[in-house]
Amino acid sequence: MSPDRAVLQRALDRGEQEGGSVEFKERLTEDLHLSEGRLESLAAQLRHRVLSGDGEATYVVGVTDDGGLAGISPDDFSESMDVLSLLAEEAGAHIEEVQTWGIDDGSDINGETTQGIVGVATIREGAVLEDDDHIVVGTAGHVDHGKSTLVGSLVTGEADDGEGSTRGFLDVQPHEVERGLSADLSYGVYGFDADGPVRMDNPHRKTDRARVVEESDRLVSFVDTVGHEPWLRTTIRGLVGQKLDYGLLTVAADDGVTETTREHLGILLATELPTIVALTKADLVTDERVTEVEREVERALREVDKTPLRVARHGVDAAIEEISETVVPVVTTSAVSERGLDTLDEMFERLPKTGGEVGEFRMYIDRTYNVQGVGAVASGTVKSGEVEAGDELLLGPMQDGSFREVEVRSIEMHYHRVDEAKAGRIVGIALKGVREADIERGMVLLPRDADPEPVREFEAEVMVLNHPTRIGDGYEPVVHLETISEAAQFYPEGGQLLPGDAGGTTVRFKFRPYLVEEGQKFVFREGRSKGVGTVTDVGTE
Repeated sequence: MSPDRAVLQRALDRGEQEGGSVEFKERLTEDLHLSEGRLESLAAQLRHRVLSGDGEATYVVGVTDDGGLAGISPDDFSESMDVLSLLAEEAGAHIEEVQTWGIDDGSDINGETTQGIVGVATIREGAVLEDDDHIVVGTAGHVDHGKSTLVGSLVTGEADDGEGSTRGFLDVQPHEVERGLSADLSYGVYGFDADGPVRMDNPHRKTDRARVVEESDRLVSFVDTVGHEPWLRTTIRGLVGQKLDYGLLTVAADDGVTETTREHLGILLATELPTIVALTKADLVTDERVTEVEREVERALREVDKTPLRVARHGVDAAIEEISETVVPVVTTSAVSERGLDTLDEMFERLPKTGGEVGEFRMYIDRTYNVQGVGAVASGTVKSGEVEAGDELLLGPMQDGSFREVEVRSIEMHYHRVDEAKAGRIVGIALKGVREADIERGMVLLPRDADPEPVREFEAEVMVLNHPTRIGDGYEPVVHLETISEAAQFYPEGGQLLPGDAGGTTVRFKFRPYLVEEGQKFVFREGRSKGVGTVTDVGTE
């Protein structure tokens, strides 16, 4: 018996034996189960199940009253989860996790021909975290400077073994763990309640991440980027494409400031992101070396017109009050000795949210995947506004510049189902009305009544950070704007830009249109050539 089948079978057995905390439903519909009088009755029933299970209830959907496997269509299952979510909210609870299985004629839940869905929803007492107390932090730094290890120690509270053991809590690909190098973005989360940090016991368990979200009064999400030069594109995607509140730049005490350190610092500060520098691996060197690298960091910051602030000297209160686009706190740390981790904890617990924007809902898509029983899921960081289950949205632009009408089936954050999400939250949104194959990174989700005008060309003010020669008409870098990563052609005012120059240019996407707005920041690169820019004027097709 497979582990997945065992989960379902245990729920069915508990329903037969206990009854109190387990409820069987074939399906739930908005018309019938949310009608006047019916909603209150079903919410009271759900509340009873939760109390009977000491704060946790299990709803098995797609089965008959006696536990027989009936199976329902994906659309009916999605509607059932929406209704169950509303019932849970009415009862002062929330859906923590949903697991689904496809069944074939009700006889084999692992059958290749899926004709119906059966799902097990875990419901817990208590409301979900408010969005206002959730900050998102993007990491950066040279390869092997301890980004993933530091974050792994923060989210678990475990000291590293000196060999990068805690970094394995973030790297999700087997080849990354084996080689000790991150090759894609990874994510971590921890939080705080009245008693202090709420950390993960086993970050590899989806339910453990969901538990942190449930129990925390304040949440900190990490977008952990890549330090190896060949994957700089992925690092830029993590720093530019997510709606971050803060940056965390790591500099190893045994290695010091490198060219990659300077590049990542430039990207962070070019996007006007308030940043903290963590001097890592302090356990490997003498106090004299730590002081030497602290001075290196301070010189690197002053070179780009930033003011360093040593937290050990000035205190956490000063760091929280002063951190800005121009003032950069510096903290000396060690994931092995746990030096400085309590300082980072205190800062992350108290730092205000900065990344949310007012206005209508907008989310640029970073990842897509398909979930059995749910369908296409688009993942990204909500850039502005808020979104709720059931909302009708626009998705696009497609290759021809058009937008498609879609509907929000459900929303998850760190495997924790939520009814709504506001600006700054990293979420996965299940969409009705589109196939996963038709969704691409760089697309955007907008309200149904929006009137988007995608463009192939826009005007920008750019600065060339590094280029061996002049940039002339037809220069073709890759432009990273929000989650867009697309080849483009530059046509500078005056016909050229030299290294260190700042000036205006027309930027023209080579292959397709995107939604671009005035004021958006972007990074461009071609080989080792790099620069930053700001959109100043958006033409329409």
